Amino acid sequence: MGLMVASSLRLPFTYSEPVRDHRAASLFPVSYPIPKPLEPELRGKRVAIVNDVVNAGSAVRGTLVALKQCGAQPVAIGTLAVFGQAARELAATHGVALETLASFPSRIWEPSACPLCAKGVPLHV
Repeated sequence: MGLMVASSLRLPFTYSEPVRDHRAASLFPVSYPIPKPLEPELRGKRVAIVNDVVNAGSAVRGTLVALKQCGAQPVAIGTLAVFGQAARELAATHGVALETLASFPSRIWEPSACPLCAKGVPLHV
């Protein structure tokens, strides 16, 4: 979706890549680095993060970190829809605008707050 937005605005596009962090013990054990050859192109640039849907916000969170590490200045998060408050909280924490077409309640919990986990309901995949 980010490529389509950049193309329609006639702006450059780059991306972050999900990479599993085997050392992480947190709820979000995936980082989203910017490919090394693209980092110099972002240094000093104002950028927007575009994602189709934001729920827990792990992809946007990881991309924000990676962009700041390479010297970019994130100014906005654009998404078709957000579920819950994670996107709003993330945008507020990082001082960026959040632009979305729709908002919905979220039914995602950390394991310690999951009502099904508390009842011992097994997860079926």
